[in-house]
Amino acid sequence: MDTLDGLKTIIAVVETGSFTAASERLQMSKALVSKYVGEVEDKLDVRLFNRTTRRISLTEAGKRYYQQARLMLDQYANMLDVVMDEQVKPKGLLRVSCPVTLGERTLAPLLPQFMTQYPDLKIDLLLGNRPVDMIEEGIDVRIRSGILEDSNMVARHIQTYPLYIVASPDYIKQHGAPQTLAELEQHNCIIDMNFSYGNHWPIIDKQGERHSIKVKSTLSSNSPMAIAEMVAAGAGIGLIASSIIHEDVTNGRLVQVMNDYTSDQFGLYAVYPHRKHVSQKVKCFVDFLMEKLAEQLTKN
Repeated sequence: MDTLDGLKTIIAVVETGSFTAASERLQMSKALVSKYVGEVEDKLDVRLFNRTTRRISLTEAGKRYYQQARLMLDQYANMLDVVMDEQVKPKGLLRVSCPVTLGERTLAPLLPQFMTQYPDLKIDLLLGNRPVDMIEEGIDVRIRSGILEDSNMVARHIQTYPLYIVASPDYIKQHGAPQTLAELEQHNCIIDMNFSYGNHWPIIDKQGERHSIKVKSTLSSNSPMAIAEMVAAGAGIGLIASSIIHEDVTNGRLVQVMNDYTSDQFGLYAVYPHRKHVSQKVKCFVDFLMEKLAEQLTKN
């Protein structure tokens, strides 16, 4: 067993909480994970884990080992990044986490071009709307919106998109287009469950005054794409990020309403573990996204 393999194995077991999960993260057998842990313990002549049939837990010595091992592995990665930064192109596996609709509509179409620029990289694109533990799941970079809660992570702003208030032409023909805040309250609206304000929509008037309008709703979803489709089908009015519905608005499938008003903006961020030297593959990926999404906004 190489010493570095031992470090990585202990770290994986601690951060995933089990030998099985560690084996999946490291892409090795559970037996090999157990073997490496045992060899490290034998070499140090100290027990790092307390094991029962149901769970494992760190000993005091294990906690100290993990803290130092994590630091050493980060320093090793930093060293490689610094040494290789300008000598080789990024290579290896890049694991990217992203919300489903954002990944399908915005990120996925850009990946072939990115892979052409960096052919030595392999990308795992993991789409989901649930909270993500980046360390435990081995995620290199997470694309998300909103405010960063975890102080151990770095959030780099990629782009900002406005939210559009939209309806379908058929809906407007049948129910009319709201022109005022009071009229908006009379229409059926479709709620995006990803937004914390729920059915209290943030609307900003021409004077810049912010209003919280309680809208009526019989439909809601945690998928902006599903909301766009329901709006297009005439089910009601939606509040949707421009990045999701730009083509639908351009071709007339959806129509912006309440043109004297605006709403919040949708901030997009790249989140990655807090390290002095960000890995070259993460840096290139985030820089690429910033460039391409800026180009899209310019064209729009």
